[in-house]
Amino acid sequence: MKTEQPILITSVVAAADLSNSKNLLIGFNGNICGSGAKPLGALTAGSPLGEESAVIARGIALVYSGAAVSSGAKLQSNASGKVVNFLSGEVAGYAVDAASGADELIRVLLS
Repeated sequence: MKTEQPILITSVVAAADLSNSKNLLIGFNGNICGSGAKPLGALTAGSPLGEESAVIARGIALVYSGAAVSSGAKLQSNASGKVVNFLSGEVAGYAVDAASGADELIRVLLS
């Protein structure tokens, strides 16, 4: 069983309906993190528009992959708030686990 090890948990007001967004990266503006953008962290639960959303900002969080990644790989957000291999933009963190494709729940060391 994969587990999270949060060091810092904070919150942000949901700028959109995030009810189905658990384990995705969220931006500082309360929206799902954009492609290559710096995330505030990973959502720990879904939240409706205008509600406070709990976010793991530092530590190891469970996040959905957007493509195949290798353990130890430097990661960034894609346009859906999922982690993918780093190409350009801001680093979201590093893969603790490998993913063989999209929509796999992996541990990410957030940076």
